[in-house]
Amino acid sequence: MTGPTTPWPGTAGGIGSDDTGGDGTGGLAGGDDELRERLADAVAAVDAPDVVFAVSRDGRRTLHCGGAAPPPPVPRQDLRYEIGSASKTFAGLLLARLIQRGLLTGGEPAAALLDPRRRTDPAAVTLAHLVTHTAGLPTLPPDFYPRALPAWRTNPYGRYGAERVTGAFLRHRARHRPGTRWQYSNFGVAVLGHALAAASGTTWEELLGAHILRPLGLTGTALRAEDPKADAVGHGKDGRTPTLPFDAGGFAAAGAVRATPLDLLTFLEAHLDPAGSPLAGALRAVRTPVLRRGLGHRHVHTMAWFRHPTNGGPMYFHSGATLGQQAFLGFRPDTGTALVALCTRRFRARDAFIASAYAFLADE
Repeated sequence: MTGPTTPWPGTAGGIGSDDTGGDGTGGLAGGDDELRERLADAVAAVDAPDVVFAVSRDGRRTLHCGGAAPPPPVPRQDLRYEIGSASKTFAGLLLARLIQRGLLTGGEPAAALLDPRRRTDPAAVTLAHLVTHTAGLPTLPPDFYPRALPAWRTNPYGRYGAERVTGAFLRHRARHRPGTRWQYSNFGVAVLGHALAAASGTTWEELLGAHILRPLGLTGTALRAEDPKADAVGHGKDGRTPTLPFDAGGFAAAGAVRATPLDLLTFLEAHLDPAGSPLAGALRAVRTPVLRRGLGHRHVHTMAWFRHPTNGGPMYFHSGATLGQQAFLGFRPDTGTALVALCTRRFRARDAFIASAYAFLADE
């Protein structure tokens, strides 16, 4: 693996009407018949209580909803879904926004922001390391598992709050120099969120709202369950057992976002057309490769997205899961296409949901 290039000065380099089978078209432009048929097939292939596939192609939106369960009282296209680790795309965009506005450089040591009295290590973990998963941190803090185990199937993250996350980071001694190895880390992005909040003197929720949600008009996006009628209900691996609303605990920046399909399309459309957005500079920044790793540098990452090649150009994507829901977000500038795929079931590893969503976008 190679460390990230230097995108930031001072860094050392571097985680719908709605019925089964019917398509929701509320406020959506009609797509062509082939696209509608592909969406219907994609939804039908996912064995989950609720499924939504939504596509924006050159600004024209087409959405299809379905699922194994009866339609909920609120149309599926209007529910807010837990997107899990896809929340990291919001965290990356937020950091890019703060850098573009000159409030940060990305090279700030995270420990110094969290504890100003702390002596700075010459090989300190920076904000850039955290957002690119090159901070030398494990996926989760070492003491996360014994604390989470009693609530492993119901509320594991909720038992590990903000102070525990930052405390574990400040105690951690990395085995590798920051910026030299890549390891996907919920821990690292969670720390990033707390460091940005500390730097701004506000909460993560307020910071995200002020710099991302309100400028983009994402009124259907939040960081916690607020209304049982408006929030999609997740289900376990059997597809039948309901799960509790996801509580991210101290890991909000790494996985707390929940949003409607249309809000997520708006979010992705801004990435496709940065010029028309109030966040233009930040949106361009998160499309720029900052890290290449693997044999032949095949794996390319930006501040917020995984980036894979297609025949026509790069596609950007990120998936996520909570205890009872899964999500896939992706976009392709070469075809002007964005895809949001959501379902209310937690599938096992290597599931068909993520694979089919990825293939759908790759084949556009």
